[in-house]
Amino acid sequence: MSETDSEKQPTQFDDATPDSPTLVGDLEAQLAAARAEAEQYKDKFLREYADKDNYRKRTERMAADAVRREKRELLEKILDVADNLDRGMRFQDTMDRDTLLQTLRMMQWQMGEALKSEGLTPVATVGEPFDPYVHEAVETVRTADQPEGVVVEEVRKGYRIGDETLRPARVKVSAGSA
Repeated sequence: MSETDSEKQPTQFDDATPDSPTLVGDLEAQLAAARAEAEQYKDKFLREYADKDNYRKRTERMAADAVRREKRELLEKILDVADNLDRGMRFQDTMDRDTLLQTLRMMQWQMGEALKSEGLTPVATVGEPFDPYVHEAVETVRTADQPEGVVVEEVRKGYRIGDETLRPARVKVSAGSA
């Protein structure tokens, strides 16, 4: 059985005219409710945005604090070596050559240990095949002792942190025999 216009159920707006107080009051109430809901969503959005911004600032501050703390720990290790160097310089006049060399070796070892504890490792050089990722060739030399492309002398130490090259080693590379 199909519904015809005469069989429709009456609604609350059937008797209302566009200017009737009932329709206007209901629409104003709906508008007020929609505005209140929009205000709640806006407030919620602003709070979430502020929370996100505060989180970002907090994580940036925590990262900066961690960097500052790590830098401080590294500098304390370096300062220990510098203090020993100062002590050695203060007493250099009273040391003989062997004692001075032993003092320098101890400071070199102490600096090496401080760097190693930070994950720094020296790049292998002499006798190794030349690797442009960790070596910087400053000269090629003719030699019968080593085949072409092998490092024969280290000019400046190179270092790595993990898998990353911090500073390539400057090396002299064999050009083979003449």
